[in-house]
Amino acid sequence: MIEALKDDKVIKKVGGQFRLAALVQRRMKELIEGSRPLVETEGKNLVAVAIEEIMQDKIAIDYDKSDGLVPLEDDGTQKKN
Repeated sequence: MIEALKDDKVIKKVGGQFRLAALVQRRMKELIEGSRPLVETEGKNLVAVAIEEIMQDKIAIDYDKSDGLVPLEDDGTQKKN
């Protein structure tokens, strides 16, 4: 099992288990479609990669937009396009 899921920290970080599931699902879809992983992937499955990206504050969902994930800056704010 993915270690981060044994602890409620990741669930609280995104605002609940359903938001976590939605974020992981969207990110996995992007990875399958060819998006570049934002963390080290060696020996990790797609779920583990998505969870690690969340834990490192690399991705978040912008619920005001319907187009998906928003990459974050190092300080946790959304990147400007």
